[in-house]
Amino acid sequence: MKMVWAILRKEDEETTTHALNDSGYVVTKLATTGAFLRKKNVTLLIGTEDEKVEKVIDILRSHAGKRNKVVYAPPTTMPGLTYTGNMAPINETIGGATVFVMDVDRYCKI
Repeated sequence: MKMVWAILRKEDEETTTHALNDSGYVVTKLATTGAFLRKKNVTLLIGTEDEKVEKVIDILRSHAGKRNKVVYAPPTTMPGLTYTGNMAPINETIGGATVFVMDVDRYCKI
């Protein structure tokens, strides 16, 4: 038996937990906060059999993995100047999860 800990963005929580639940995994959620930018995260705890760990990681990768998003920002101008043109598209990498897989010595429901 394994315990999978996945730390992901709060924005990816709903789709990821639904996908895990739809595949038959029970998930415990913990609200967490990232240390660097104080971003809201969620930590998912998923207990599973050894042979199903890769399936869990595949689900995490497809619903909470890194991906590119186009955001639009005004170009940098000098102080005192106003920009009246179009916003500049910028590719931004979002998402991503940190995953830990640990052995479980004992499991029981009481």
